[in-house]
Order: sequence, then structure tokens, then C-alpha cells
Amino acid sequence: MSAPPELPPVVARAFAMSRKHGYVSFCRNETGRLLAALAASRSGTLAEFGTGCGVGTAWLRSGIRDDSRILTAELDPKLAKAAAGIFGDDDRVDVLAADWSTLRDQGPFSLLFLDAREPKTAGADTIIDLVEPGGVVVLDDFTPCSSWPPVYEGRVDVLREQWLTDDRFTTVEVMVAPDASVLIATKR
Repeated sequence: MSAPPELPPVVARAFAMSRKHGYVSFCRNETGRLLAALAASRSGTLAEFGTGCGVGTAWLRSGIRDDSRILTAELDPKLAKAAAGIFGDDDRVDVLAADWSTLRDQGPFSLLFLDAREPKTAGADTIIDLVEPGGVVVLDDFTPCSSWPPVYEGRVDVLREQWLTDDRFTTVEVMVAPDASVLIATKR
């Protein structure tokens, strides 16, 4: 059995920054590798709502194409400053200490990673105009579910159900690990 692939240097720096700040709510490597692959397929502006210390941003950056840039917003100014330190010399990544909703006038985005609770729960009605036609929305931190309607902890998972049934998107749930799945929604 071979070892897992090495982390891209920018991702390793983001993990180090997260440890330094005691921040443990970052995207998993499995999700990160998916983000990198999706970023490699997109051009234009990619966005992330919920930067944390920049792990998801770093994964996006590791896959970004030459004709793309990343705009990311973090509500906590200390975390935003930490993340900005990782990308300080990178003119293709802008880290803002701001609420995600302040980026509404910066779109539409070719890829949008919803990595904060509020924009995830805002639903497709709030997000639809932030993504260009053919654009991709990524929502992480789901537990795999094989039932329909999707039930999690004894209740229907309304958020997952809404994204999977919204006719304005073609959405798929992808297991990235035995205990984690991601929704990938492409705007029609």
C-alpha cells in the first residue's frame, strides 16, 4: 500500500496556521482534494464563504487555473488576518474580513464553496444569483445518507433535500470518506 499524496505546500501552511490559532473547524483533506479538482475545471472568479484559517482556500488555490482568482470572506477578523497571511504574496487570492453577504456584488462566481453555516442554511434561493450558469456550488460537512427522504439523527435533512430537489441545479451527493459527504450543485 502506498502513502497518501503529499499535501500541496500552500495547504500545509494553512494547516500550520490553523494549529497555531487552535482552529479545528477546517475542511477535510478528502474534501480539499475534491475542491482542488473542481477548481482546476473552472475559470473566472471562485469564491469561498467561511475562510477560517484558509485550509479550504488553500485547497482551491492548489488547483486553480491561470485564468482564475479566488475571493474568500471570513467573519472573524482574527481568522481572516491569519488566512490573509498565508496568501499575502499571492495576487490571485483575496481574503476579506467580512460577512459572506458582502460578496454578493462580486459575483457571479464560477465556483462557490459554502464553508460557513449561515450561507449553507440560507438555501438555494439566496445562492442562485451568486453563481453563473454552469457554475458549481459545493457544500461540505454532510454525513452520508442512503435513505430518501434523507434522514439524519431521526429528522428529515431539509437542507440536503432542498439542494437535491431544486430544479435550478443538478445536484449530487458524493461520499468523500466513509463518514463524510459533499453536495455538488451545478446551476442549470
